[in-house]
Amino acid sequence: MVRRIVVALGGNAILTDDPSAKAQERALDETAEQLIPLIKDNDVHMVVTHGNGPQVGNLLLQQLAADSPKNPAMPLDTDVAMTEGQIGFWMSNAFTKALNKHGMGQVPVAAVVTRVVVDKNDPAFENPSKPIGPFYNEAEVAELKAAHPDWQMVEDAGRGYRRVVPSPKPERIVEAEAIAPMIEAGVLTTVSGGGGTPVVEVEGGFEGVEAVIDKDFSAARLAELVAADDLLILTAVDNVYVNFNKPDQKKLETVTIAEAEGYIAEGQFAKGSMLPKVQAAINFVKRTGRPATITSLENVEDFIANGTGTRIVKD
Repeated sequence: MVRRIVVALGGNAILTDDPSAKAQERALDETAEQLIPLIKDNDVHMVVTHGNGPQVGNLLLQQLAADSPKNPAMPLDTDVAMTEGQIGFWMSNAFTKALNKHGMGQVPVAAVVTRVVVDKNDPAFENPSKPIGPFYNEAEVAELKAAHPDWQMVEDAGRGYRRVVPSPKPERIVEAEAIAPMIEAGVLTTVSGGGGTPVVEVEGGFEGVEAVIDKDFSAARLAELVAADDLLILTAVDNVYVNFNKPDQKKLETVTIAEAEGYIAEGQFAKGSMLPKVQAAINFVKRTGRPATITSLENVEDFIANGTGTRIVKD
């Protein structure tokens, strides 16, 4: 029986200290190579999604630098779609190269720019919280506010000020019905990049909104909609920890929903880091009854062989 796995990659797995296209393509070549063991010699269909935070931040800088009446900067939803297509292109090339290297050139590859429906009444629109783009000092913030009065800026952990935008929860993926037969046919598919391009329903169709959807919550919704057997969220560490970086830190291996929610209530997971990953994993397990694992890209082969990582289960 074919096993279906949705893999969620962070945008920082793509961006290196060198932000050039070639450097990011090389990083994805390495990423693709590390993911191939998931499907090589296994009856597995892999679906990949990814973050795009660093890439959107860089694109915003480029757009602002060139902004003029004759060359206006694009709205945020369009920037998300642009980077989704950009990374999807790079990932498709990387997967094709890796598959050919491993004698698996018969596996088709595709990337789909994906619209993700959000609720126009989501409270997130009234409380922007997702930081995007670079850090600014107070003088720069004053200039930006004069040029962009609708921007909301917040101080970020003593490192400067950043623009914050709404981060509504994903409700459904417009292209889900188109993606499903591709996966069924064994296409190695990259979808919902950067959480997907946020849209709201309007009469006769959809309309983009200036927001950024959390990649992990979108991955959980994608995994549910394509009937994935596993959700695999890849991050910088092999396991989730409680009391992280303290003398009594404890590695979590198999954790029930109830246990994970208890740790959340204790404030064990950082809001901008591990918390959304654990919450997304819980959401998937609650809605499907199937497991979700949080681990690192470097641990993928051990995950395949031994099921290592932090595995969240129903009970």
